[in-house]
Amino acid sequence: MARVSQEHLDARRRQILDGAARCFARNGFHATSMQDVLTEVGLSAGAVYRYFRGKEELIGAIASEAFAGIRGAFEEASRATPPPTPDVLLGAVLRLFLEERVEGADRQAFARLIVQVWTETLRNEKLAATLSEGYQGMRAAWTTLVTAYRDSGLLRADVPADHVARTLIAAAQGFIAQQALFGDVTAEVLEDGLRGLMSMSVPGDATAA
Repeated sequence: MARVSQEHLDARRRQILDGAARCFARNGFHATSMQDVLTEVGLSAGAVYRYFRGKEELIGAIASEAFAGIRGAFEEASRATPPPTPDVLLGAVLRLFLEERVEGADRQAFARLIVQVWTETLRNEKLAATLSEGYQGMRAAWTTLVTAYRDSGLLRADVPADHVARTLIAAAQGFIAQQALFGDVTAEVLEDGLRGLMSMSVPGDATAA
């Protein structure tokens, strides 16, 4: 029997994950059966179960990829020196993660899948641990950037860096939620909104730059 190449194995695993993701995005995790996944990918049960023992493993793999994708997009976008301002950085991250990865109407389905992953962590301890690890990594990375902004005089020093980091993460999460619910937002919307907020100053506040 000819030995199956690793490239073939990786491609088959990718096929299964992509098909499962489409099913979950359409109907949700709990309304999707393994038979739905088998039909979507056009493979036998034996072929699929060779890679994943069941729906829970598929959900876990998709969730891990989603978390890693967000963090990877952020790390890639933040390699510039000096680091871009938050509006530019978040816009670049969301383009890498949502707009360049998927096309057109599929972006809303992909965003819906991410929101489903978030909700699934409320009942799945393993997924919750994966999400927590990714979130803590994002907080640490953003805190480092915020400290750099502050050291360069771009940001006032009286607000903890971690508070700014968590707020910026929340902005990205809110953007993804809007895309999932309404499907009518682009990275430019977030960039423009953040840029407008960053330009605000409080009358009479001597600490505002």
